[in-house]
Amino acid sequence: MSVPVVTAERRATLHRRVKFIVGFTITYNVIEAIVAVTAGTMASSGALIGFGLDSVVEVLSATAVAWQFTRKDPERWERVTVKVIAIAFFALAAYVTVDSISALAGAQQVDESPLGIGIAALSLIVMPALAWFEFRTGRELDSKSVMADAKQLLLCIYLSGTVLLGLLLNWLFGWDWADPVAALVVAFLAVREGMEAWGGEVESPFETLGHLDQDDEDEERPQEVS
Repeated sequence: MSVPVVTAERRATLHRRVKFIVGFTITYNVIEAIVAVTAGTMASSGALIGFGLDSVVEVLSATAVAWQFTRKDPERWERVTVKVIAIAFFALAAYVTVDSISALAGAQQVDESPLGIGIAALSLIVMPALAWFEFRTGRELDSKSVMADAKQLLLCIYLSGTVLLGLLLNWLFGWDWADPVAALVVAFLAVREGMEAWGGEVESPFETLGHLDQDDEDEERPQEVS
């Protein structure tokens, strides 16, 4: 099966789409960071503050991709951008690990945070759709940096889920330890994704959907005669 050729017109459309995606990502995550850090400070929740700082990492990752696609030849800057995103993964893993271990050691009392629950739940609605849309765009462009940034969004989904679960368990049962334990799992995933990005291996976070999409495209695309 031959690799589909992206026309110059289609490539320009995809470049505009990438700029829209990263623009939306930056805007959303700046707001999310402000809300999460504020809610975390009010509730003495290290997990919520960490969630807000993850949003800052998301902004840095999206900014790196935005910078790449303002270049005259974006493909030329592919390797540099992927390395920057890999470093963002490692930085997030380091912070989450240190913060989680400190939380477990201190067993600090965490107050209820309806605002924190709300922003984490909203992220679980917005981020999956955005990550899928970005990965599909990156796959069509064959851009590892765009696909790596989509995986950064996927990690945000994992973190949103663990923060939401931790806040709910603390609210319902008073389990202060639940959130930092779950966050350590996210740190492990961040290291794994960072290593893959650093090595240039970017697999789809939506593998099943990706195969379905590819099968549909193969059926619609006329077969080339060699």
